[in-house]
Amino acid sequence: MSFKQLPMSVKLSFLASARMRWSLAVLWLSLLAWFGFLGHLGTLGVMDKTEALFVAVAHQMYLSGDWITPRWNGEPFFDYPVGGYWLVALSFKLFGVSEGAARLPGALAAMAVVILAWLTLYYWGASSTSSRQDPEQCWLRASLGAGIVALNPGWIGWGRTAVTDMFLSSAIALTLLCFFWGYVQGPASPRRHGYYLAAAVFAAGAVLAKGPVGLLLPGLIILVFLAYVGQWRAVLREMPLLPMLGLFGLLCFPWYILATQANGVAFLSHFIGFSNLERFTSVLYRHAGPWYFYVPWCFILLLPWSVFLPLALARLRFWCRHHWCERPRSQHLGLFCVCWLFLVFLFFSAAATKLAGYILPLVPAGALIIALFWGEVGQRLSTRPLQRWPFLLSAGLNGLLLLLMAAAAFFSPSLVGNDPAYPTFAQTLQGSGLPLGLGGILLFSFGLFLYLVSCRSRRAWLWLPNLIGFLATLIGVIPGLVTVMASERQLPLRQLAQTIGQVARPQEAIWVMGYPRYSFVFYSQRPAVFLDDVAYGWELLQSPGEATSSPTLLMVVEPRFIEAFHLRPGDYQVLGRGGTYQLLRVSKKTLLARAP
Repeated sequence: MSFKQLPMSVKLSFLASARMRWSLAVLWLSLLAWFGFLGHLGTLGVMDKTEALFVAVAHQMYLSGDWITPRWNGEPFFDYPVGGYWLVALSFKLFGVSEGAARLPGALAAMAVVILAWLTLYYWGASSTSSRQDPEQCWLRASLGAGIVALNPGWIGWGRTAVTDMFLSSAIALTLLCFFWGYVQGPASPRRHGYYLAAAVFAAGAVLAKGPVGLLLPGLIILVFLAYVGQWRAVLREMPLLPMLGLFGLLCFPWYILATQANGVAFLSHFIGFSNLERFTSVLYRHAGPWYFYVPWCFILLLPWSVFLPLALARLRFWCRHHWCERPRSQHLGLFCVCWLFLVFLFFSAAATKLAGYILPLVPAGALIIALFWGEVGQRLSTRPLQRWPFLLSAGLNGLLLLLMAAAAFFSPSLVGNDPAYPTFAQTLQGSGLPLGLGGILLFSFGLFLYLVSCRSRRAWLWLPNLIGFLATLIGVIPGLVTVMASERQLPLRQLAQTIGQVARPQEAIWVMGYPRYSFVFYSQRPAVFLDDVAYGWELLQSPGEATSSPTLLMVVEPRFIEAFHLRPGDYQVLGRGGTYQLLRVSKKTLLARAP
């Protein structure tokens, strides 16, 4: 991959100009931003259930003007801090209420990490002092690294949503990268203070996004890293600790103080006790998992690059402490990312409540480690290591993965099945030609992969099929797929939710039965009760407050719930349909009369 090792026929001589390198960098990052995060951002409706909940809370904040107390379904909601809601509500204020405006802050946060990763790899990604002087190699390494950080299911999947996981993950990543920039400046540079203060700002953002973990996790990573390289005393003396703590507190504590004043100890007990301590020590919302729960998710979130992660970790030899202690700070990026990756993994593996999105903060670390590996492959290694079984095994898994994904793409209409809630989705998907297009892209990537792996001198370019395949999928397939999903799977339910807002009477309760489709709250602009148990519904009807409320209620139900409530055709009025869902108006007396 080194420019000096490439034959003249393929050497990119136009990169000799610094202006050209920076212009191409801006172009490349702009392409990643648009096709990865910003393009068609508002085509899909808000997704049930988590994203719809966050967007509804932010929308209520925007409408009410209460920027202190988040509210969900008409009640204070303290499962998460206010930072993510502020960003989404501010986006509503600036750009209007829409799905794209709701997702824009998360997309910008994800892209900020990609940009800082590019800069970090360009300036501090070399494995030796001599290679640092090769600007073309620095440009190629940084551009590949930015592509790996951006083009993976984890970063794109959450970067195109309005959930708090991306706000926390991007804030942690920016905190750690800013710290590393201050660390490599050394005690002689006055600029280190600016980087350390920037780290404090982003740490405050992480705490506002999801609570104390936003400070605990990056702080733990930094301390373990400094202790491992024997630099903790020196770096702590270099850091402007008092200004950092003051800036962190100034940005972070005011909301916690104001929320406590507005809501009393109920805020502290719920937020600190339930949303943080209980989430770590006990299983909440039935999100349990074994100790190895996150092992496959590390592989999935970083596909297709993750097949080379074990090899990339081994190449760093992170267990050789003396090796790293003797190297200058400017060459510590690999070890820093290893600490980042493992500590995020171990921290959330120790928690009782487990969700895939919790380990999203390790995605940038894994991507940077893989980017450093490919940079080293082309920069320092001979072709001999590229013939050894660990590399060939990883390459074989990469090729097999491309082939399996191509087969899955061709057969995807039959694989998605015939969901009764969306009876025409598989047929529409087949008729769109998207499965053939995706399969063709992946087969082309597989063919390019076979060509490169068969030529020993070109194996250092085996990252290229992954990059081309992922980017081509984003450009040629995803926009059409998003349109199909929006029209076939989301539009009917969105229209049904809007019907609720039009027909609901004052004080009339709204029940959503089955899967908790929180998007009904956002699109109907009415609070709703989410039930998956018929017996609990009858209990609610017998509660004391029901005697003075509306005599009827609206129910969003599938046919199975009509049967479970023992309702007959004359017992209800059908006000709308969406897929298999029906909107019914039912008398409470009738419902109670049907109770067993």
